[in-house]
Amino acid sequence: MTAKRENKVQRLTFSGHLDVLRKMLLRIIAVSGVFSALIFINKQTTFDILFAPREWNFVTYRLIENILQACGIDFHFQPYHVKMISTDLSAQFMTHLSTSLYLGLLMSSPYIMFELFKFVLPALYEKEKKSSVLVAVSMYVLFAMGVLMNYFVIFPVSFRFLGTYSVDPSVESTITLASYIKTFSTLTFVLGLIFQLPIVSYILAKMNVLQAEFLSHYRKHACIIILVVSAIITPPDLFTLFLVTIPMYLLYEVCIIIAKRVRR
Repeated sequence: MTAKRENKVQRLTFSGHLDVLRKMLLRIIAVSGVFSALIFINKQTTFDILFAPREWNFVTYRLIENILQACGIDFHFQPYHVKMISTDLSAQFMTHLSTSLYLGLLMSSPYIMFELFKFVLPALYEKEKKSSVLVAVSMYVLFAMGVLMNYFVIFPVSFRFLGTYSVDPSVESTITLASYIKTFSTLTFVLGLIFQLPIVSYILAKMNVLQAEFLSHYRKHACIIILVVSAIITPPDLFTLFLVTIPMYLLYEVCIIIAKRVRR
């Protein structure tokens, strides 16, 4: 009789968790849907922001010019124009729709993280709650840093190089809208993931899987791996490779510091 009661309580508890999970997912879908709808409605503003990095006078280029001029170097980026086209009948509408959904998820990511954290919070010990809050906030901040770095540095430089590269003056470069959005989204996602390396090192160090001594010993090997990864995710030019390699190596050094602190 007692066993039957315990099984019934467990079933109720399990169904209760499923109900909480269902409500959480519905709230996440609703919030993401609202953000996506707002972005979809404000089409002009959205694509003005997305297309800004392709302009020759983008804010990053102006900043570089101002810094060099402050150092006494009279330098200006040469103007350029890359034509964008759409080849399929429904390409522009589908790109608008998919971009709105993607950006809606990106904009609602703080709320999604909050809901997920609130869902797992009751299962954590008091000591684990404090560290998990720090990890969750750090994950979002680092992801945002990766997104911003792609928007202001990696993608503009990549677009400038690939969009203006020509094997012959008679060949005109035209880029499809789908190609532009796909490249932008891929680089944003990849940079966001790369900036999660400190969090991964923290978790692995907590599990005693990763040691600071190991990272320090294989620092040279890590440099080669970082160069290879940077060469894969960036266009084939040394300047972009340099821009990506430096922050990735700095992240590696941050991982070593984190592993040392965790051990202490």
